Amino acid sequence: MDITNASLRRVVIAVALLNLAYFGIEFSVALRIGSVSLFADSIDFLEDASVNLLILLALAWSATRRAHVGMVLAGVLLVPAIATVWALWHKFQVPTPPEPVPLSLTGLGALVVNLSCALMLARFRAHGGSLTRAAFLSARNDAFANVAIIAAGGITALTQSVWPDVVVGIGIALLNLDAAREVWEAARGEQMAPQRADGDG
Repeated sequence: MDITNASLRRVVIAVALLNLAYFGIEFSVALRIGSVSLFADSIDFLEDASVNLLILLALAWSATRRAHVGMVLAGVLLVPAIATVWALWHKFQVPTPPEPVPLSLTGLGALVVNLSCALMLARFRAHGGSLTRAAFLSARNDAFANVAIIAAGGITALTQSVWPDVVVGIGIALLNLDAAREVWEAARGEQMAPQRADGDG
């Protein structure tokens, strides 16, 4: 168990640093080209880094305390959705399509980072309860979102429309809403487990 925790700690630290580094890259490109989808995804990278740092702090806690942190993380997963609404509002004020090449290339870089994180976390997703599940789900969902961003860049190049970027940005927000629901349910299950055990006893 100690060996597993030590391995998980190393993975969580690596994932947190990767997410924090790529947040800076993607956020800068999003602001430069005016992309809603990259903006939403960059905030998601920052949220992922925060989730993994919280996991690192909470690994030694009891299942009940981890469940409480899991519920907080469910709320954290909503942050990108809220940020996307803000970005969409500004995009509708100035409906200019983003530059397609930087959009796709940045999405490709994000895909590489998220696939790497998801692979590192995959063998630990059942260890550590809702906390580790939150990190794995977030990395997995982000990989799907990155494929959509790459496609949006190609469609934007062909159509010069603002809508591919906008639609993908909304999709990223919806993915995070679903991940928040799954993490909340997992955390509630952990919180109720000791009560069920007492009732059975």
